[in-house]
Amino acid sequence: MHLAYPAVLAALLFCVGLYGVLARRNAILVLMSVELMLNAVNLNLVAFDVWLRDTLHSGQALTLFTIAIAAAEIGIGLAIVLAVYRNRGTSDIDRLRDTAETDEAEKLPDTAETDPADADTDAGGTEPTPGRVDGKTGKTKKAEATT
Repeated sequence: MHLAYPAVLAALLFCVGLYGVLARRNAILVLMSVELMLNAVNLNLVAFDVWLRDTLHSGQALTLFTIAIAAAEIGIGLAIVLAVYRNRGTSDIDRLRDTAETDEAEKLPDTAETDPADADTDAGGTEPTPGRVDGKTGKTKKAEATT
C-alpha cells in the first residue's frame, strides 16, 4: 500500500477537524473536532511507522500514548462543559464569552461627588481643618463660634 492513501485521508480528517474547531459554536462539537484532529495524527503515526518498517514500532507506541491523552482530555473537557452548562444554561461558546466575569473596578461608576469628611482636610490631606470649604472659591472658611 502506498503512503499517499493514509496521508491524504489523515489530511482530510485534520482539515475537517480544523474547520469544526474554527466554525462550530457548541463546545461539545469543538471537542469532537479536536478528537478528529488527534485521530488524523494517529493515522499518520501508524502509516509512517508501517512505511518506515521500524523494528521498535515507535509510531504505534506513540499512538497509544496519544489515545490515552485524548481519552483523559475528553473526560476533563466534558466535565468542564457539563459544569458550565449547569451554571450558565448554555454550551454556546459565543454566549460564554459574552457572560465572562469582569473586574469589579470596571463596574464601579466614576462619581464627581466627594465625601464631606474629605472636604474638611487641608492641602496635604492628612489633618482636618476647622470649618468648611466654600463652594465658590474652594477656600476653607473659619468656623464661627456661636455663643
